[in-house]
Amino acid sequence: MSTTPHSHSSASSGDDRNLVSIDENYLAPTFEDRLRLFWAKNNRLVLASCAVVLVGILVKGGYGIIAEQREKTIAADYAAATNDAQLKAFVASHETHVLGGLAELRLADQAYAASSYSEGRTLYAHAAGILKDTTFGQRAQLGGAICAIKAGAVSDGEAALKQIAADLTAAKMVRAEAAYHLASQAVASANSVEALRYIEQATSIDPDGQWAERATMLRTVLPQSVTVSPSSDAKKDGVPAISFK
Repeated sequence: MSTTPHSHSSASSGDDRNLVSIDENYLAPTFEDRLRLFWAKNNRLVLASCAVVLVGILVKGGYGIIAEQREKTIAADYAAATNDAQLKAFVASHETHVLGGLAELRLADQAYAASSYSEGRTLYAHAAGILKDTTFGQRAQLGGAICAIKAGAVSDGEAALKQIAADLTAAKMVRAEAAYHLASQAVASANSVEALRYIEQATSIDPDGQWAERATMLRTVLPQSVTVSPSSDAKKDGVPAISFK
């Protein structure tokens, strides 16, 4: 009697290795596996983030181009403003821009040249507010102080000049000019003591400058008996003391 052999389950055809699903529960994923899992879960977020960054770069670049073109246009308009009407129109359109401040400074200089000191004082004040602590802003402050004196507000103008002359952050030339004008005021008032005080201040602030030279020339109109002697208070303020011999 023939014996029929027991049938065994045949192996599956093809690759008979155990297949393992790669997910977060897989104990030993490779770097590529982890990267694949991350991308599968976060690809939309990554793509959206990249899109946002790209849009930001494009927007920033676009604004930069627009801003640069705008500055070129403003500079061209400023250069084209050659008369009072054009300068005033430019100031009205760019009253907070630095070139608007320079245009106002030009208008103030013209008002000063025309002996319109009250108008010049107002224009210089506006220009100084825009140009702030720049050299041009300091010059506007100086012009406003001189206009105040010439317009009759002598005490206001002299106080402003004293403040400028004592400001160690201001340009030497501006400080020396302020001291010179104070000296001139003192000479006009026949106050030789004050005149010499500010003459010496002008020459000590900027010894090689034009205002020191003019101050030295102004010294020749003062009595020779007026001399300078140092004092502790004068040294603190950077201003020489005066004595008579």
